This record gives sequence, C-alpha cells and structure tokens, in this order.
Amino acid sequence: MFPLQGARMLQVLEKSLIKGLPASLKVYGTVFHINYGNPFKLKAVVDKWPDFSTVVIRPQEQDMTDDLDHYTNTYQVYTKDPQNAQEFLGSSEVINWKQHFQIQSSQSSLNEVIQNLAATKSYQVKHSENILYMALPTAKRLAPSLLAGKKLSSSGGKPKAIDEDMFKLSSLDITQATFLNKLWYFGGNERSQRFIERCIRSFPSFCLLGPEGTPVSWSIMDQTGETRVAGTLPEYRSQGLVSYIVYKQGLEMEKLGFPVYSHVDKSNKAMQRMSHTLHHIPMPCDWNQWHCIPL
Repeated sequence: MFPLQGARMLQVLEKSLIKGLPASLKVYGTVFHINYGNPFKLKAVVDKWPDFSTVVIRPQEQDMTDDLDHYTNTYQVYTKDPQNAQEFLGSSEVINWKQHFQIQSSQSSLNEVIQNLAATKSYQVKHSENILYMALPTAKRLAPSLLAGKKLSSSGGKPKAIDEDMFKLSSLDITQATFLNKLWYFGGNERSQRFIERCIRSFPSFCLLGPEGTPVSWSIMDQTGETRVAGTLPEYRSQGLVSYIVYKQGLEMEKLGFPVYSHVDKSNKAMQRMSHTLHHIPMPCDWNQWHCIPL
C-alpha cells in the first residue's frame, strides 16, 4: 500500500484518472474534491506509484470510529486490472474488514472480486447497480469522445419555467438535515442524518423555498462530488421543481470547474426522463455500490 501525500501527487493522480473516464468517474470526482480542500478529510492509497493499477479513496482511521456507520465507512475504488485487484482490496490496511462499510465504483467488473473477498472474510454483500449520468458540459470538457453519435437538441437541456413568485432558490442549512433525512430513501436513522449534516456543512446545497418559506425541493452533494438526495415534497411534484434545482446546481458547479454527475435507479423512470431533458449523458458503465456486512 502506498498512501499519496502532498498536493503534487494528488494532482498527478487526478490527471491520470481523467484518462480512465468514465470507468474512473466515482474516484475522479472524489479526488477532485480532495484537491479542492478535502472537507471530508479523505485519503488516497494506491498499490504502487506512479504506475498504479488500483486506487482506493477512504476516510482517515480516526473518522471510522463507529463500526456500524457505513455512510462514513465508504470506499471509492478504481482499478485498471480488476482480475488482480483482489489482494490489494483484501488488505486490512486498505479496507477495514471488521466494520460495516460500502464500496462505490463505476466498474461493475469489480463485483466478482468483492464477492470473492466477502466469501473469504465471511461478509454479506448487497450489490446495487444504477444508471450513471454525466452532465453535458462535464462530458464536453473531460470526455468528449462519449458524445460521439449523440444527437442532442440545441434548444434542449433546460428545465421548464417555474413560478418564481411562489418558489425562491436558496441553500439548505444544517437544521434542515432532519427534514431531508426523514424523506431520503436510504436515510431515516441517526447515522444517515449525521452524513447529510456533514454534506450540507461541507458542500454547496440547493433548494426551492415554497410559499411558507420552507424547502419543497432540494439537492445536495456528497464527498465524491456527486449530486445526491434530490427530491420534492409529494404535494409539489410534477411541477418540474427538482429539474430546476438540478439544473441550477449544475450551472454553479460547472462555474467552479466541478465534475457534475449523478446516478438514477433503473426503475426510476421519472428521474431518467429528467436526466434526458437536462441532457445528462448516460455512461457506458454503471454506478455500483456494495454494502458489506460481517456475518
């Protein structure tokens, strides 16, 4: 294991990961934010340097004090050689194989490796595979070859207008984490609330305030730079509010040079239509997460 320390090494890693897009997207987004201040205090480790095969982004040991907190105990993985990544990922110095944790990657090819490790180390694994999208400006800037053959309307890519007298664009504050946590499909517990609070505290967030001055639609960003936890109150749906939020969020992130990307469940047709409307480009690879629990 080789921990990357210092701005120079991490900048070299970031540039190298661009060459691996879109398969490296989840790790690239995380490294970008490490180089942009690292508010989650993450670290990067590789199997060798500078000609690495596998890179893992992980929290610092001192932040992984709760063995049950898989929201914090999350690893992002990219490998150029999935067939030979098992030994590196199986190392206790790279991944803490005594905790509940998540592994995230844009590479479905890691599934066999992770399942093999889980069997060896007596873990139960739940694998989630979702559609991965990259915003059009990000694709143009970082991976223009992904646009080959794509036919996109020059007049599209924008949400429908909203009633700006009724809805005001704003940001979220930490007190609204409880509200989001109750509505987040993967939330509803104390650990998920701490995660949402940390995201709101660390990264730009966006919401629309309704007539009563409270959020009716919202979107935040996680430690990998991905658009997450987007949603709208049931009584305000079908008005294009979340499309408006995601569009505005994308514009602001692009101004800062951030990669803009997200994932959508394969059964969520409404969010897939929104992504199509906003000219988010579906990637040829998937968004993957392995939720790992010791038996």
